[in-house]
Amino acid sequence: MAPATAREQALVDENRRLRKVCAALIERVESSGAAEGAPYAAFEHAVLLAEQVRERTETLHHTLDELGQVNAQLREEIHNRASAEQRLIEAKQEAEAANSSKTRFLAAVSHDLLQPLNAARLFASALGEHRVPEDARHLVEHLGRSLKDVETLLGTLVDISRLDAGVLKADVAPFEAADLLDMLAHEYQQIAASQGLALHYVRSGAVIDSDLQLLARVVRNFLTNAIRYTARGHVLLGCRRRAGGLEICVGDTGPGIPEDQRKAIFLEFRRAENRRVDQDRGLGLGLAIVDRITSMLDHPVGLASRPGRGSLFSVLVPYAHRPAGKRVQAVTEAMPDDEPLSGRTIWVIDDDLAIREGMQALLGSWGCRVMAARGPGVLEGETASPDVLIVDYHLDDGDPDGLETASRLHERWPGLPVLVITANHDAALKHSARMRGFGWLLKPVKPLRLKMQLLSLLERT
Repeated sequence: MAPATAREQALVDENRRLRKVCAALIERVESSGAAEGAPYAAFEHAVLLAEQVRERTETLHHTLDELGQVNAQLREEIHNRASAEQRLIEAKQEAEAANSSKTRFLAAVSHDLLQPLNAARLFASALGEHRVPEDARHLVEHLGRSLKDVETLLGTLVDISRLDAGVLKADVAPFEAADLLDMLAHEYQQIAASQGLALHYVRSGAVIDSDLQLLARVVRNFLTNAIRYTARGHVLLGCRRRAGGLEICVGDTGPGIPEDQRKAIFLEFRRAENRRVDQDRGLGLGLAIVDRITSMLDHPVGLASRPGRGSLFSVLVPYAHRPAGKRVQAVTEAMPDDEPLSGRTIWVIDDDLAIREGMQALLGSWGCRVMAARGPGVLEGETASPDVLIVDYHLDDGDPDGLETASRLHERWPGLPVLVITANHDAALKHSARMRGFGWLLKPVKPLRLKMQLLSLLERT
């Protein structure tokens, strides 16, 4: 039906034109890559993508919530662990403080611990110098051995405490190796002989630089262990000259040390299993002390051993040069009898009555004339000089210490030989005594060392 009017004809033409435009647009949209060329496919695809985005967004939010919970748990666990670690640190600090307090206590009270033991050793040694019935002599010998064992154990514990507390310092000075080794050789020759062993000693004229007392402690431990673990044969004490110093060696014909035990024996409370059945077990601290002392002195320790053939322990000590025209220590090549001391006048100054009486008994048994006093005031009226002055470092409160007392008496009688006896291991005090020309002996006093020190002082004068 044809349009009735021009207006209607214009609307028809406009509608036809819009249809063509719409068809062209649809064709263009469908030809732009939509899925399968369908217009609704693109819409469905967009809706699907939007749904996937929504689901993944929800999953992400859920995961983030879970991570937040895990992080909270982790923060709580970290807090708990930090609290536990802090408690462990505090407990460790308390334990270290308690251990340090213990070591400082033992180091501080060593003088009081060793005083009665020193007196007992002096009395037992004095008793051994007298003629007693045979059955009583066995009791005296057992008493002496028991006191020696107590002295060794207590001395070892005190030494460990001093080393751990850091109160034991080295007093390094030059001296002849023979000054130390001669004394140890004669002392341990007697000990070895009592165990049916021979001790061979090769003397050295080298001058070395070390702390004589601490080095003696090292070599004594070597010798003690060699005798303890050697059932038959001999023990050797000698030296080898090395490029880096003098190597002091102690060898034995004992059972040897297996390879897997050579590091462990230097730990505390570790002992070799193949000791002699008639020997004491000890505390297993001897080589632990050796390790500490040699580390402090920077003296390397060596160990060579063949199971079934024996062992050789050694310590390397640097060389030194003796000051021109001066002997650092006097050498005593043999342990003489009491005749050089017989008739000698010896003054003993000690604030402990038991020590004074013990000294009087022991020195009197050697033929000495002994005058013992609590303090220096008692001796002020004396006009004749003694042959030797023995003075304890720690005297009564109000009195000068042993070094000051000895110095005053030394001014009065120049050339007076002085022997200071103390339980104080302070290196500064030892150095001060040496600079004044005084002898130095640590408690508890061993009679053999006391006798050799007295003879050495008398030999110098």
